[in-house]
Amino acid sequence: MSETSNHLVAVYPGSFDPITNGHLDLVERCAPLVDRLVVAVLRNAHKNPLFSLEERVEMLREVLQPFPNVEIDSFDGLLVDYARHKKAQLLLRGIRAISDYEYELQMALMNRRLAPEIETMFMMAGEAYSFLSSKLVKEVIGLGGNISGLVPPSVEARLKQRFPGVG
Repeated sequence: MSETSNHLVAVYPGSFDPITNGHLDLVERCAPLVDRLVVAVLRNAHKNPLFSLEERVEMLREVLQPFPNVEIDSFDGLLVDYARHKKAQLLLRGIRAISDYEYELQMALMNRRLAPEIETMFMMAGEAYSFLSSKLVKEVIGLGGNISGLVPPSVEARLKQRFPGVG
């Protein structure tokens, strides 16, 4: 281990548009395993998010406030460059299904090639969240469906503001 690795720092990247209870579950399970967990919102010009970067960061701060070792940030560019900047040794990725694994494996292998000193840790989604994605939450509420229990209450309130007429 190098001198900088006496504190285990992990980065959990994502678009978090919005954060779901599945994301929250991973944070709850990973935060006790590391000294610092950086939840990093990707600024992706190719995606058209429902919430602005600032709104996503604000939602994460609200929801993750109870975790003293969790830091909220945003980044663009290569994840491994950002992880190096944060002195992280670990990348956290959630896996819901085999289809996630195929994509995540490809990304992990590329990241390992670019930054062999940074490991990727896959955490399986909790059973209750194995189907859950931000995209699906937005589709369901957009069609008038009930999303309670799928996202934190403060996030549900924000979604209902974005989709007027939804109960």
